[in-house]
Amino acid sequence: MWLKMFEPSGPTTCLVMKVSDMEKELRQEAGKLLEEGTVDYIIGFAPGSLKFTTTPLITEDIDEINNLVINPFINNNLAKYLPEIPGRVGIIAKGCDSRSIVSLIQDKQIARQDIVILGIPCSGLVDLKKVEKLAGKERDKIDDIVVLADKVCITAGGEKKEVPTTEVLFDHCLGCELQIPKEYDFLIQEPAAEIRDYESSSKQIQELKKMSPDQRWAFWKEQFGHCIRCYACRQVCPACFCERCFVEESQPRWVSPVSQWQDNLIFQAIRTIHVAGRCTDCGECERVCPVNIPLRSLSKEMYDLVGEMFDYKTGMDVNAPALMTAYELVEAEGLIR
Repeated sequence: MWLKMFEPSGPTTCLVMKVSDMEKELRQEAGKLLEEGTVDYIIGFAPGSLKFTTTPLITEDIDEINNLVINPFINNNLAKYLPEIPGRVGIIAKGCDSRSIVSLIQDKQIARQDIVILGIPCSGLVDLKKVEKLAGKERDKIDDIVVLADKVCITAGGEKKEVPTTEVLFDHCLGCELQIPKEYDFLIQEPAAEIRDYESSSKQIQELKKMSPDQRWAFWKEQFGHCIRCYACRQVCPACFCERCFVEESQPRWVSPVSQWQDNLIFQAIRTIHVAGRCTDCGECERVCPVNIPLRSLSKEMYDLVGEMFDYKTGMDVNAPALMTAYELVEAEGLIR
C-alpha cells in the first residue's frame, strides 16, 4: 500500500499513482459526506509540522478535506477522539483503528449509527526511531524515506541506504492481524502488502519471558523508575475512556501523586487489567511514551492471555458482546487453574 518510486520513471511509476488515487478517492468520499450533510465532522490525517509526521485532522470545513493524507506515518489511533465529538462523525480507519471503534461501540461509548467508517488498507507504519537508528542520524538530518513493498530507501547526507521493510515498521505492525478493516461503510479497494514478522514483533516479550521472576522484577523496577507519570499512554489509548481515572481518586487513594517506581508500576499494572478485552495492540501507548518504556510488552501479553483464556479478539465483530458480558452454559474447565 505505502509505495513511492526511487526514480521518475520505470516499473514503480504505476505504484506511485496508487497512492495518489487512494488519497483522491478518500478526499472525494469525505468531502461528499460533509457536503451532503451525512456527517458533521471528519476525522483523518493531515501533514504534520515536523518532517515525516502527520497530525490528526478533525474538521467540519469542506475546504480542509484536501489536506487529508494517506502515507506510512499515519500513526495515531483516531478512534480515541470519537467519544468526545458530538453529532455524526466520519472517520478514516486502519485495521487496528476499526477494531477500537468496534470495541467502543460494544462498550456503549459511541453509537454505530452515528459513525461513518472510511476504511483504508494498511501495510504497516514506519517507526522513525528505528529509521534513526539504522541511519545513524536524527530525523531532522534525514532527507528522504522511500517505502516500497519489500524495502525502504533512507537518504541522509546524500547517501542512500536500503533495508528490508520489516526492519523499519513498528513491532505491532509486524504482528498485525487485520490489515484491512472488517467494519466499515466505505472501503478503499487497494490490496495491502502482507509484511509480517511475528518473531520480531514479539522478540522483546519473549526475552522477558525467558527471564527469572527476579530478573523481570529488576527490569520493570528500572523501567518504571524512568516514568514521569505524564499519562501520555492513558491519554492516547482508545480503551481508556473513564471520566475519572483511578489514579485521580483520593478516597481511597490508589497511588501517590508523586512519581515513584512502585506507584508507576501499580498504575500500569491496573491500567493493563482495565483495558483487557479492549486493547487492539495498536501500539500507541509505547509509541508516545517520552521515556521509551516498553509498555506494549505488558499490553500485548494481556492481549494474548485474553485470546488464550477466552478465545476472544477485540473489535472483530460489532455484533459480539464485549468480553466478560456474556457467559456460556458450559463451564470452561481450562479456566480453572
